Amino acid sequence: MPRRKDDRSPSRRSLDILDAFSEAQPVLTLSQIARISDLPLPTAHRLVAELLAWGALERDDSGALQIGLHLWEIAALAPRALGLREIAMPFIEDLYEATHQNVSLGARDGSEVLYLERVSGREAVGILAKVGSRWPLHATGVGLVLLAYAPIEIQERILAAPLQRFTPKTIGDPGELRATLAEIRRTGVAISDRQITLDAISVAAPIHDRTGRVIAAISLVLPSAETSQGQYVPLVRTSARGISRALGWGFPSSNRS
Repeated sequence: MPRRKDDRSPSRRSLDILDAFSEAQPVLTLSQIARISDLPLPTAHRLVAELLAWGALERDDSGALQIGLHLWEIAALAPRALGLREIAMPFIEDLYEATHQNVSLGARDGSEVLYLERVSGREAVGILAKVGSRWPLHATGVGLVLLAYAPIEIQERILAAPLQRFTPKTIGDPGELRATLAEIRRTGVAISDRQITLDAISVAAPIHDRTGRVIAAISLVLPSAETSQGQYVPLVRTSARGISRALGWGFPSSNRS
């Protein structure tokens, strides 16, 4: 069967090669890259060689391919993440020192939450969200906050689509999700109860920029056995407000604690 004509530009094909890598598949062989990016093997070989020479890709000890440090260096300059991470880090570190639990920072990218930073300790509950990983907005504390304050068209699109479930506790009903988002907007905090794993609960709050727009969220991930998660809500909310103020957002006096 003849191969269909590929109308992609060379630069688009190179981007598709980079897009073949994911958290689930961070290391790939050349044949895997060719298959995932839908390229003939000779074309994939040529483009991979160019990406290796530039530093977008590198080989591991076995000779397989992975994302290169030069690409990470360039990506780290993204202004939406760079400035936010620098401003947020002192507050993230303070929240960790006060609780010794996992602290995460995330921003919305389309219909997913992209994790920008994480601080964790040896004794803290294990979590699956890593720096650079993506998760559906409805299934994490950070994601729920970002979805609650997302444009209405984003909310409606997600509410209309099947909601992926990771545990029996993951929100899978659109009506329940809609009510949860309304409650988050009312209280200014989200509590995600065992949605990703059954041993973790996330408490999250929104981060505003100087215009008042919610651009990120910070969360504290606790063991599900922790029965007093309510005591952590003020800590998370205070950290989120501190980052927001550092970004230039001023809260009305009635909302100040």
